[in-house]
Amino acid sequence: MTASLTLTLFGTTACHLCEECLHLTRPLEGNGVVVRQVDIVDSPELLERYQLRIPVLRRDDTGAELDWPFDLGQLLDWLADATGEES
Repeated sequence: MTASLTLTLFGTTACHLCEECLHLTRPLEGNGVVVRQVDIVDSPELLERYQLRIPVLRRDDTGAELDWPFDLGQLLDWLADATGEES
């Protein structure tokens, strides 16, 4: 990837699946991807929206979301899709 892409990871500090998701995204950070973490506990609106879905990745360019579970291949396919839609 050449252009910069920001992903938002919605989760909580006590979520082991969120840690797995973050670990999965780390290799992408050297390839034009920035991962920003948001703790949903800090916002009643985010908590209501995401509490049963975390971890969730959101593409900041399209707003498309990818719910856990996914593996690296599924993540790369989702990122490669210009619309950010799940296939």
